[in-house]
Amino acid sequence: GSTPVNIHGKSILSKTGGWIAAFFIFGNEMAERMAYFGLSVNMVAFMFYVMHRPFASSSNAVNNFLGISQASSVLGGFLADAYLGRYWTIAIFTTIYLAGLTGITICATMSIFVPNQENCDQLSLLLGNCEPAKPWQMTYLYTVLYITAFGAAGIRPCVSSFGADQFDERSKNYKSHLDRFFNLFYLSVTIGAIIAFTAVVYVQMKLGWGSAFGSLAIAMGVSNMLFFIGTPLYRHRLPGGSPLTRVAQVLVAAYRKRKESFGNSEVVGLYEVPGRRSAIKGSQKIAHTDDFRFLDKAALQLKQDGPNPSQWNLCTVTQVEEVKILIKLIPIPACTIMLNVILTEFLTLSVQQAYTLNTHLGKLKLPVTCMPVFPGLSVFLILALYYQTFVPLFKRITGHPHGASQLQRIGIGLGVSILSVAWAAIFEKYRRNYAIKNEFEASFLTPMPNLSAYWLLIQYCLIGVAEVFCIVGLLEFLYEEAPDAMKSIGSAYAALAGGLGCFFATFINSVVKSATGNSDKRQESWLSQNINTGKFDYFYWVLTALSLVNFCIFLYSAHRYKYR
Repeated sequence: GSTPVNIHGKSILSKTGGWIAAFFIFGNEMAERMAYFGLSVNMVAFMFYVMHRPFASSSNAVNNFLGISQASSVLGGFLADAYLGRYWTIAIFTTIYLAGLTGITICATMSIFVPNQENCDQLSLLLGNCEPAKPWQMTYLYTVLYITAFGAAGIRPCVSSFGADQFDERSKNYKSHLDRFFNLFYLSVTIGAIIAFTAVVYVQMKLGWGSAFGSLAIAMGVSNMLFFIGTPLYRHRLPGGSPLTRVAQVLVAAYRKRKESFGNSEVVGLYEVPGRRSAIKGSQKIAHTDDFRFLDKAALQLKQDGPNPSQWNLCTVTQVEEVKILIKLIPIPACTIMLNVILTEFLTLSVQQAYTLNTHLGKLKLPVTCMPVFPGLSVFLILALYYQTFVPLFKRITGHPHGASQLQRIGIGLGVSILSVAWAAIFEKYRRNYAIKNEFEASFLTPMPNLSAYWLLIQYCLIGVAEVFCIVGLLEFLYEEAPDAMKSIGSAYAALAGGLGCFFATFINSVVKSATGNSDKRQESWLSQNINTGKFDYFYWVLTALSLVNFCIFLYSAHRYKYR
């Protein structure tokens, strides 16, 4: 049922897959992440400086882009598991992604798509006196931006699963290969982010917005070509039919037999097809468990069901167990939503902090938009040292062969994220008091020469550590625990948590602004465009409190979870 096949659907006879095939897939993910982070860090500035949109609305637009690109990953996972398979889903959606990036490049290159830039200096921008973008110009930009988000949605749930598919699960080294794969996979994500925060920012400063966005499109085009070159090497798993249909069948069958008793004399037993093969293409049989017993009624075979019952009346045990697994998985990725909220807020709010700080490193002055590279560098360093330093250390503490279990790694990440946002609150209070004391209160885009931006490195490095442990552990956890024919749906859970984190960040921002600001009384909100008159530190403490509550919920959920 879960035997890998080649691109034509035939059983694999020759040696395929393995690390060589995986490295072609790493390249595709690296370019996708380079484009994703390149847009996330540059689009806020592009909308503010070129399209003349306020910082707040620009940040929300980018948050929505990030949210849509991740939350709609469920669609990509569904198409991959149901009809297309992971390879063709990646192939189609990378092409869509490339089309969106090309559209953004055209917008930044041709003057007809942007408002008039004459007589628009920094003071005019601050006062909102620059010519705003026309409605049709913003419509075009949002359209190509969300086309890009739609392309990312199809790629994200499939790439990690497709890469993991390249390893033979019958191999004695399968577990260690899988563990290393997910670490290297996230390393490729990090390299893409570092390039976006450095090289792409440099291109933008030297050559302009069109060249910066064009470089992202070129990188995506090259990665697509490399992905297709690796086609003969890939191992594939057959799509198992619509997972949503199978879930619906279980729910309907369980509801129809809700009044039936397990001790009824008409009961034959729990239904499963005979033989070793599962009735679900691409899946092995799954043993029955006692969780969610009300769903077992979908597999309750009665004498009146007959020899060929409808799947809407009677499901196999494997089909019912698939639904149980999907339900049991939900609390774990749900607890990572708060981490994604913090990551989203740091991408936008910490850039506003950096504008008020001195970004000189000796004689070198780093652009503000380069600051988010530091979490990426910390992730890169931790992943490089992971097997030499962290695994031996944690192995002594936990006794686990890989240093820490997947849930333990997620817990470590969530704990460190609390420290990160708490430090952000402490430093922001100091920064704001310093600005007021030294009469920089009104100059929120003027760097204070004696206060270094590198104090932000502490929160950046801590959130980098949190990201490594939590996200890598989550990806591995979801791939191993998800049903065979729903691996992409399982991976989509992680992306969905990321998307919901972006939307929740926008929601929290809106609530805080409306609750703490009053335009009639000229009362600035905590998230004022002028960061020196706002109360960003209060906002960070709110995130700290929410993260603590979330961490307690995770500890309870992880304690109750039983690995397959």
